[in-house]
Amino acid sequence: MSKDKIGAYQQQQKRNLTPREVEAMAFTKAALLLEEAKAKTKNVDEYAKALRFNHLLWTIIQADLTDPANQLPDEIKANVMSLSIFVDKQTTKALRSSEPRELDILITINRNLAAGLRTNVPGAQAGVAAAEPPPSRAESV
Repeated sequence: MSKDKIGAYQQQQKRNLTPREVEAMAFTKAALLLEEAKAKTKNVDEYAKALRFNHLLWTIIQADLTDPANQLPDEIKANVMSLSIFVDKQTTKALRSSEPRELDILITINRNLAAGLRTNVPGAQAGVAAAEPPPSRAESV
């Protein structure tokens, strides 16, 4: 199949996705990039690239949460914003240390959010709000 046909097919697929599916794909991509980076911590560029992608994703989430047009309930906005602040801090920590274990919590958060977004919740609003936040480290110990 030619590249043009493959590109056209991929574009059509993107048009048919719901916002929840697009968000789930973004969180999944971030988790996969971070997982790959765990195996390549000696490759500083790849490690940093994965963390930058994850940071960009969460920056977009933060911008959406602060948009006056965002109709999520305030409590959910606050919870997701708190989680995004944690992700920012963890990203900085991971960049400083270059330790593969520092990526684990970021991978877990992204995977849990992607799974939550893929769950068909009757009456759920589009967006991260439908996903339950992952348990904190204290809860999982």
